[in-house]
Amino acid sequence: MTTAVPTTVAYFSMEICLEQTIPTYSGGLGVLAGDTLRSAADLGVAMVAVTLVHRKGYFIQHLDASGVQTESDASWRPEDRLEAVEANVGIEIEGRTLKVRAWRYRVRGVAGHEIPVYLLDTDLPENTDEDRRITDTLYGGDSGYRLRQEMVLGIGGAELLRVLEVGKEGRLVHHINEGHAALLTLALLERQLGERGSWDVTDADIDAVRRQCVFTTHTPVPAGHDRFPMDVVRPVLGEARVTLLEKVRTGDETGLHMTLLALRLTSYVNGVAMRHGEVSRAMFPAYSIDAITNGVHAGTWTSQPFQEMFDKHIPHWRHDNLFLRYAIAIPLDDIREAHARAKRALLDEVERRTEVKLDPNALTIGFARRSTPYKRGDLIFSDPGRLKRMTRRTGPLQIVYGGKAHPHDEWGKATIKKIFAAAAGLEDTVKVVYLENYDMSLGALMTSGSDVWLNNPMRPLEASGTSGMKAALNGVPSLSVLDGWWIEGHVEGVTGWSIGEDDELPVDPAEDINELYYKLERVVLPLFYGMPLRFAEVMRGAIALNGSFFNTQRMVSQYLYNAYRVDPAAGPSARFAAVR
Repeated sequence: MTTAVPTTVAYFSMEICLEQTIPTYSGGLGVLAGDTLRSAADLGVAMVAVTLVHRKGYFIQHLDASGVQTESDASWRPEDRLEAVEANVGIEIEGRTLKVRAWRYRVRGVAGHEIPVYLLDTDLPENTDEDRRITDTLYGGDSGYRLRQEMVLGIGGAELLRVLEVGKEGRLVHHINEGHAALLTLALLERQLGERGSWDVTDADIDAVRRQCVFTTHTPVPAGHDRFPMDVVRPVLGEARVTLLEKVRTGDETGLHMTLLALRLTSYVNGVAMRHGEVSRAMFPAYSIDAITNGVHAGTWTSQPFQEMFDKHIPHWRHDNLFLRYAIAIPLDDIREAHARAKRALLDEVERRTEVKLDPNALTIGFARRSTPYKRGDLIFSDPGRLKRMTRRTGPLQIVYGGKAHPHDEWGKATIKKIFAAAAGLEDTVKVVYLENYDMSLGALMTSGSDVWLNNPMRPLEASGTSGMKAALNGVPSLSVLDGWWIEGHVEGVTGWSIGEDDELPVDPAEDINELYYKLERVVLPLFYGMPLRFAEVMRGAIALNGSFFNTQRMVSQYLYNAYRVDPAAGPSARFAAVR
């Protein structure tokens, strides 16, 4: 059922990629959040966002000649970049009052509509030295530090919106982007009980909170969901909130399971791709879980050469990304020329950073993901001899890598070292460069300047993935396992190529290796070097079929009508409340 009551959406996310110089994101989740806000601003949605300020950022990655990763703080000063918000709030934590302030960043849409983003900050003189550091480091510290952060995000964020009277004019929908902010449901329940004057939780109280909240889960494996043991939860939340948590009946009596809390207290839940929805329903069979496939913000991730080409051939593409479907009529020579310019920009940056001069005429594979074992960044080097033989027969191959390993992920760091060692063993037969400190700017260069985008995680561990979507906007086809978004975007030989088949169960990794080599040796390399116009047709197909659909304009529209339940027949003034 839809409603014509003016709606405001409050979007909660632990990380949001606002712009290159504000290091408040680590990777895909934050980039998706930023793209969501940019498209919501383009569409004129009444939305506010809440995140943490992360004064020390995620981290700056440093790689030595052997691929050993070290880290340093990515410190920045919100005072220099953001507007101060006058309202401060207090939340009870470990039996004391923690003061929280906020900074405001404004996301501006193509027509001038603005979405305020509130970045919560505990670095206040009223707080203890330890408390002042709570909002310093994204995904840092121990479980107690993380739980305190999630209290600030969920409970502090809910309190800030109350003080600012966000949504007072109509209906306020809270969108929990991943489980980190699930404690806001507890804050809303406390508010509901306080208004009723009773601390006995009824089904009606649960339903009242659920009607205010929706939840997006991004994690396809049980280990990836935040869980806190009770010996950590009890002192941080306090006995009253622990008692309330027990009354909510999430089904986890051993501690605090953030995903189960969100599932219990939200009215709409979705995974981030068709297959991820299926995986999530299998993980949590007691709950109804939909799927809304992720996208990327077309205006942000389309390179300048392709923007100019689209402006010439498809002038309405920015206003309506679905017009990118008409890229199917763009002359192939125009696509090849735009790609050559984007590729030149990438290779120039590679040379500037590494002093390695790559060949603009050689097939260039891009691979940039968070470095962790299941992403299998080193899979392509499983048989160096075969790799050398195929390039000698067909044509040269060069690979550009990017991606950070979490500071505590020793296996992820080991993968980077393996890539460096493989590169040294291949010498000049296959040129390999690994660009350190992968970020928004480098991501834009790599996804637009590569010839093929490689993605080979262990199935079914890819929830969605968005880097291949960015590549598709720039006419870069994917060579990927059939997992995440690629199950929906893959049309063999039209939008790119698959590695393996769409089996329900994970295959033997050796089969993926053979499939990867087979596709490179028998399909991709011969097509690139022997049939360049046919290769350009695949590039064009990636834009028309993938770029036109896998964008956040389509994604936000689906959230509007399916999750937020606004009335598609009502005009913007009837649908949305004013947001300051």
